[in-house]
Amino acid sequence: MENINKQLTAHVHGGIIPKGRVKVSGAKNAATRLLAASLISDESVVLNNFPIDLVDAQYKIDFIRQIGGKVEVNTERESLTISTSDVQNVILDNYDYPIRTTYLLVAGLLKKFGIARIPYPGGCKIGSRGYDLHIMVWEKLGCTVTEEENFIIVEAKNGLVGGEIDFPISTIGGTESALICASIIEGETIIRNAYISPEVSSLIDFLKTLGVNIEVAGNSFIKVIGKRYLAGSIFSVIPDRIEALTWIVLAVISGGDILIEDVPIDFMEIPLIHLKDAGINYFQNSESIYITPSCQKNGEVQPFELACGTHPGVISDMQPFYVLLGLHAKGVSRVYDYRYPERTKYLEELSKFYANSLSWENGAITITGKNKPAPAVTTSTDLRGSMALLMAALIADGESEIRNVEMALRGYNRLLPKLRNLGYKIDLQEVN
Repeated sequence: MENINKQLTAHVHGGIIPKGRVKVSGAKNAATRLLAASLISDESVVLNNFPIDLVDAQYKIDFIRQIGGKVEVNTERESLTISTSDVQNVILDNYDYPIRTTYLLVAGLLKKFGIARIPYPGGCKIGSRGYDLHIMVWEKLGCTVTEEENFIIVEAKNGLVGGEIDFPISTIGGTESALICASIIEGETIIRNAYISPEVSSLIDFLKTLGVNIEVAGNSFIKVIGKRYLAGSIFSVIPDRIEALTWIVLAVISGGDILIEDVPIDFMEIPLIHLKDAGINYFQNSESIYITPSCQKNGEVQPFELACGTHPGVISDMQPFYVLLGLHAKGVSRVYDYRYPERTKYLEELSKFYANSLSWENGAITITGKNKPAPAVTTSTDLRGSMALLMAALIADGESEIRNVEMALRGYNRLLPKLRNLGYKIDLQEVN
């Protein structure tokens, strides 16, 4: 597994104007959930349009293989075939898996053995991201939870039982955890204050193909009636809306000429409206967006204000890319983040490219635009922030260095080949 668990530095040759086409991969935040949910199936599952090169996906594939599951990877077709008939109840030598969604593996193991041992959730450190809501889900459905030194033990010796789950806050991870666990219960489970994002909708669609009865009312109420025996499935991962926005913004701020294919336009209505409000008159059909320098009205990006929150609006993971857009607008822009107000650590590093252009406090970022970035040496702080740094380096004339760039690689499938196909020059150096 290339570049997995390695510290990497990117040496970027900036100032090149990109040209070509790029295809958006399957969504990271959908694919890894579907992979975990496949553990509850009693037959083989095929996942198409799967972002195979994502580090998070590779870790989850490795965990499934370590416990005896079979995962066949078809790189050419970008598909996985998962079979869990040989999964075993084993204690691993190593539970060091730095991925945040390990809790989604619980249901498949509980179904087979009545006990699950899973790594502690890892991932980016953006504010407080505990797993107390997952413990609440497990306990509400009849489990006992023990936190050991190296792993979490979840037990349901008599099987899971249906119940009612009322989340105190809207939560994607908690909703996913509740959905997958409820799917193996031969009874009714009610989930209130659920967060039904496009990725959660995709998970619901997948679980239905296995034979689970799921009803959704409005944007936050879900009723699940599970089954003991669950069928196999052939299912396609939805395109990644965050990756799509990344390429759109890169094309705009670089003055590039890029056709972006497989854009999930239906999931991006409000984010795309904000681009139009910033004076970006892009070309669009049902699944592609084409950006050229002529797309900017009056030849300039217009300043804007927007707030990040929950879907269907601009989600917090998109925040760094609108900040980059504001840095290239003519005037002062403001971006507010009500979902993760502490997502500001990357701004200090981004300021090394754009001197005296950014000021911020928790939840509020002020951006003074129309400053061309200068080359810089920076260090990544989180996944999306790392990608923002890499984009700034690509635009700056000269040589830049992005340390810990593996954070960006973790969230973008085949990132370097896609960038090189657009004409960029990037060299990776492994840090000992």
